[in-house]
Amino acid sequence: MSKSIYDEEYRKLIDDLRSERKAAGLTQQALADKLAKPQSFVAKVEGYERRLDVIEFVHWCRALETDASAILRLET
Repeated sequence: MSKSIYDEEYRKLIDDLRSERKAAGLTQQALADKLAKPQSFVAKVEGYERRLDVIEFVHWCRALETDASAILRLET
């Protein structure tokens, strides 16, 4: 399995996180504020320039008030 940020499953995960952010009515800046990160952090993740680690993923889901396990249900 590829560890690349260009992996199809990874992109699907990020696309789902982006959709969750938008559904929550949050801008990248608002999410970044909740994460105590700069807006560029969110932009780089959503733009597939930076890979999230598992702890960052959990924090991201908490900030979105979404169920991490539901996001992880990747379709193959």
